[in-house]
Amino acid sequence: MKNDPFKTALNTLRVAGEIAGLEPNAIKILSQPKRVFEFTIPMKMDNGEIRIFNAFRVHYNDALGEIKNGTRFVPNLDLNTVKALGFWMTIKHAVANIPAGGGKGGIRVDPSELSEWELERLVRAFIRKLPMKGAWVDVPGADIGTSAKTQAWMLDEYEEIVGFHSPAAVNDKPAEVNGTLGSMEATGTGAFFVTKEAVKDFGLAKGASVAVQGFGDVGCTVAKLLCNEGFKVIAVSDIKGGVYSEEGINVEELAKHVEDTGFVAGFPGTVAITNKELLETKCDILIPAAVQSVITDENADKIKAKLIIEGANGPTTTEAEKILEENGITIIPDVLANCGGAIVCSFERTQGLTDTYWDLKTVNEKLKERILKAYKETVATAREKNTSFRNAAWVNALIKISKAMKARGWI
Repeated sequence: MKNDPFKTALNTLRVAGEIAGLEPNAIKILSQPKRVFEFTIPMKMDNGEIRIFNAFRVHYNDALGEIKNGTRFVPNLDLNTVKALGFWMTIKHAVANIPAGGGKGGIRVDPSELSEWELERLVRAFIRKLPMKGAWVDVPGADIGTSAKTQAWMLDEYEEIVGFHSPAAVNDKPAEVNGTLGSMEATGTGAFFVTKEAVKDFGLAKGASVAVQGFGDVGCTVAKLLCNEGFKVIAVSDIKGGVYSEEGINVEELAKHVEDTGFVAGFPGTVAITNKELLETKCDILIPAAVQSVITDENADKIKAKLIIEGANGPTTTEAEKILEENGITIIPDVLANCGGAIVCSFERTQGLTDTYWDLKTVNEKLKERILKAYKETVATAREKNTSFRNAAWVNALIKISKAMKARGWI
């Protein structure tokens, strides 16, 4: 499999593990997930046809706590991608000092091809068939193809199964069913906080130019916040293509255009570009906020940004990163840049367990404090070890996970 995301994750483990001085048995345990669930969901469609959907859930490592997060509904989902995402989530939790293990899962499906009633039946079936679940075991969150609505259905189905309310059993729910405020915007908000700090550290001007690949919850949120802060967002794209304006794009107006049309294409005052062209756009800051493995050895030499903020999970392959480093391009890695969602999911579980809910200001203040602490710890380790920010973030995480495994007697 070309650009296998799990291979990318294992390559980082090998390099960062050596820098961290991890013992071989720790590396051995972390080289594979603790549990892998692969199951099918037969379902009768609205037209009476029976379709069988492939579903996955990976518990990568739970030395630090219960398994959490995302549930991805995409047509090309495969087990190696889920394993990589679960591994990155494990590292992400440790980077952000969250007492939780990493998990990921989902269904191989294109949600846009389903009616709302079909989607609801599929979501509920996923929860019914999920072998392990609950606030102290495995807490599913949202990801690509899922939303606050799907998470509310998951919670409702779980509570029907167990027979009591358990708001901490599912993350990324609407506030109306005991979710947390700011949940869907959390990853983008956290990436914004990290970008502002990195811009100061690397001496970029406040009005620096920005290109954002992906205009979902993450890309839209970070683009809006940067635009409102005075940064010049010159290019934005989604699954259908992108738009470019050298003078800058009004992101609030672009978001309204997307609400009306479904896509960024055709936004007035811009020219059409492809996703490939967006990645290669001359800009100060590039934010890949869509899917994994979009910056590869085939296009890395054409990247013109000075700073890359990884809003997506695993957007840069190992081979591409070497080329970017040689070209003097700094990468703020996914496990740090986009851990805001994981942080706020941890807040959501805490609020659900204690039945005490915070206002949005409190959520964002706590998010900023937590993610900037992780950023500063990463910068300090990068300087101490004379290594990349990715390696530094992983070193900090691996040491925490290794200590927990040792304390538990696993190694």
